[in-house]
Amino acid sequence: MEAAQSTPWSDLQPELLGLVLRCLPSLADRVRLRAVCRPWRSNSMSQPLPRPFPWLTLPDGTFLSIPANEIHRIPIPDGACVQGSIDNWLFLMHKSSMDNHNVCSLMNPFSKTTLELPDLVTVWKREIRYCSHRKPIFYKLVVPSPLDSSPDSPVAALIMDDGNSHTLCISQPPIATSSLRARDNQDPRLYLSDVVFFNRKLYGLGGSGKLYIIDLDNDLGISSIECIIDSLGDISGRPQHLSGKGYMLREYLVECGGKLLMVVRWFNLMPLPTDDDDVFEHTRTVALQVFEADLCSSPNRWRSATELGGHALFVGQHSSKSLPARECSGYHEDCIYFMFDYDWPTSSANPLRDSGVYNIRNGTIAPLMSGTAAAPLHRVGQWRPTWFFPPEAV
Repeated sequence: MEAAQSTPWSDLQPELLGLVLRCLPSLADRVRLRAVCRPWRSNSMSQPLPRPFPWLTLPDGTFLSIPANEIHRIPIPDGACVQGSIDNWLFLMHKSSMDNHNVCSLMNPFSKTTLELPDLVTVWKREIRYCSHRKPIFYKLVVPSPLDSSPDSPVAALIMDDGNSHTLCISQPPIATSSLRARDNQDPRLYLSDVVFFNRKLYGLGGSGKLYIIDLDNDLGISSIECIIDSLGDISGRPQHLSGKGYMLREYLVECGGKLLMVVRWFNLMPLPTDDDDVFEHTRTVALQVFEADLCSSPNRWRSATELGGHALFVGQHSSKSLPARECSGYHEDCIYFMFDYDWPTSSANPLRDSGVYNIRNGTIAPLMSGTAAAPLHRVGQWRPTWFFPPEAV
């Protein structure tokens, strides 16, 4: 009887290799598998793969891989700070060594492709004018088309400062084509808390569910701003299970499966601390609500949403994104992923402190990470926490 011949691991069929890869939600694990031998690397490159789970940027300049519970480092230009992201592009800022002005850019850290942006701080200063003691603290950048396929896409940037003023900048990189300052204490009609491109049109979100459409002319100038939904109407109000007083909320605007959604995130509001304490130390997310913009009705209005069409939503101060969960690895359908990114930049707080996964079907909130988090409570630095979506393979 002939002895059974063993088959070398390097001869593993590409189809089986693909099955293994599709079970790995972590990009780092996929890289390790490809590094086993040359045949595995060659055969795996031809396998269609789901998108890996996104990373979180941490204040000290590192990336947290959530499924693998690992910290990664990616080379970026010296002195640059991550202030936000668009998909797998990082929004970087650093001081010029020539004249000390701010250099802004979008960079794909895997391909090393870089797009120069206008100096958003200078744009903000031009609009803020007499409030010299203020400073910008949050940035949200959005594009109408993916930058990987449309590198010449216009970019809209919402700049939020510590005086609760919001400046909208439209650019055709690297040139700023238009800008507008929106202040809730002077012109409530122009107050913007979030922006998004939906069907190639720019929309802005104001307080209390106000939805604006921002028209851009052929030269990418802001030609008009029109309020198309004035409020939540009779579906406004906090979730029924929240009792008593002491809540605050934050609203996000997200495109999801051909729909325009507003996500309302509710926080418990704790007593104000002393000057030496962390303002948001004990603040936690207690509920989320989702509303769909009905742009076909007359008048336009918000409708309550009870499912996300099988998508997963990732919401944040600096980036938000939705993806079909079945086409991605480790994602859960009809769930919203959130993190702690609403503190001021000086805090260097752990983005996992108020993080979780909200299931819109049953209203439960589960931890974003199981077990002990890889990120210590204090990772000091100037980077802002944001979702970063690495490619399927590198």
